[in-house]
Amino acid sequence: MADLLLFGKYDMSEVTIKDLSIKRYINLKPVVVPHTGGKSAARQFNKAEIPIVERLMNKMMRNEFNTGEKNTCYRIVRDAFEIIHKKTGQNPVQILVDAIENAGPREETVRLKYGGINVPKAVDTAPMRRVDQALMFISLGAEKAAFKSKKSVESALAEELMAAARGDVKSFSVGKKDERERVAKAAR
Repeated sequence: MADLLLFGKYDMSEVTIKDLSIKRYINLKPVVVPHTGGKSAARQFNKAEIPIVERLMNKMMRNEFNTGEKNTCYRIVRDAFEIIHKKTGQNPVQILVDAIENAGPREETVRLKYGGINVPKAVDTAPMRRVDQALMFISLGAEKAAFKSKKSVESALAEELMAAARGDVKSFSVGKKDERERVAKAAR
């Protein structure tokens, strides 16, 4: 098992998760090709069994350009990881995990209805939803950066992941997280 490397290059066993609340929902089991076909996602919380890199690929498939094109998203994520490795010299999976930790909102709002009035109420975000929201913000930020731009989606994803891993406020995903938490703070 120790010789299984993601994309034949990156060791997932050396990745550490600092945020204990989401540790259970980030799967870092060693895989060569992150393509399970969603076998484990049949029951409610089993999407946590899907490798985190594959979940990023699945989020990249959600726009109108890559819908259902897993091979295209595989190539995008693989090339983005190569760019990250060249620029930082670190394991790109560690950068992804750090980006998820920094881009997942800890608090958000729900609408409660009292009589005929909608009242926002701040609630803590579930750890599974934090991971999902972080992946969605990261993929959406990469798509927006590459849309109608000379920048490729691979380099846009790499830049978004590196900025989110640093906690840079200029990152789309960290900005969206801060926006959600700011709205929730106002609704307390």
